[in-house]
Amino acid sequence: MNLSELKPAIGSKQSDNFRRGRGHGSGNGKTAGKGHKGQKARSGAPRVGFEGGQMPLYRRIPKRGFTNRNTKEIVAINVNVLNRFEDGSTVTVDSLLDAGIIKNPRDGVKILGHGELTKKLDVKVNAFSAGATEKIQALGGKAEVV
Repeated sequence: MNLSELKPAIGSKQSDNFRRGRGHGSGNGKTAGKGHKGQKARSGAPRVGFEGGQMPLYRRIPKRGFTNRNTKEIVAINVNVLNRFEDGSTVTVDSLLDAGIIKNPRDGVKILGHGELTKKLDVKVNAFSAGATEKIQALGGKAEVV
């Protein structure tokens, strides 16, 4: 494979740059894809979101607060849910998925300390609360942050 042999995957490249209004043979002649008459067929058609002078939707709806782009969506699981696993087994995000405890790990999984743990487990997830770490280690297990 050479640099000169590289080309985009078939069907991945589509250009919106074809010539409109250049006769019937071009497949886009006469009305040039604008249909017949009306405001949208003319030059100087209104911008996207314009509602004919009515206050547009994006200005009618109140704006409140802000969204932090850097937040992480963490899935929380209580320590008592881990009793489903065999004694002495290793619990990972994948094993939690397989067991059906979580459906989507999103940005990470955190174990919280609510409830009682009765089995010795090696737990390897993204985060632990202080109480969860205590309960896991009290039974001789390991709480390892991945």
